[in-house]
Amino acid sequence: MAYMRNEVETMKWDRLADDATVKKVADALSKRGFEVFVVENGAQAKKKVFELIPEGSEVMEGTSITLNTIGVTSELEESGKYNSVRKRLHGINDSEKRNAERRKSLGAAYGIGSVHAITEDGQIVTASASGSQISTYAFDSQTVVLVVGTQKIVKDLDEAFARIYEYSLPLESKRVRDAYGWEGSYVGKILIIERDRPGRIKIILVKEKLGF
Repeated sequence: MAYMRNEVETMKWDRLADDATVKKVADALSKRGFEVFVVENGAQAKKKVFELIPEGSEVMEGTSITLNTIGVTSELEESGKYNSVRKRLHGINDSEKRNAERRKSLGAAYGIGSVHAITEDGQIVTASASGSQISTYAFDSQTVVLVVGTQKIVKDLDEAFARIYEYSLPLESKRVRDAYGWEGSYVGKILIIERDRPGRIKIILVKEKLGF
């Protein structure tokens, strides 16, 4: 698939869904086995996250602008109330030891992150360069919490892929260039979650633009 970035099209990927669409999506997600919470803003989303993740839990975090923005990442890593896998991994300088520890930590009880798109029919879509968070979402963690701004709601899978390539990828490329001096990012793997066992994946839909 090839997508050309168009500025008019890009604008629509940043537009919040209306209340009727949010309700439709919440109902569709519920029918697929996902537990759904709809909140008004990032502050309410953060509160709901920590209602769902007990203190003392081991948590595998996916890299997420959304979690950074609402203060979830700093709470997980700096409060001392949670066992943050990501913080532990960042503290290991030796790459071989870090990768070995990452493999041992794949079964963390809680996984948390965001995604790039949710279709109106309730399909969850996320892209990754390395795939590091994909196994957590797909299988490894017993409970997965996803925080998703409702601007990420799209009509169908074609729109989900277009959103990734036209909108999310250029912004992620800019982020890694600014943060690390890399050439940019790329789409290495795409995960589509059609359904899961009831209640394993918990989705917090936020009526605020968060992440990309």
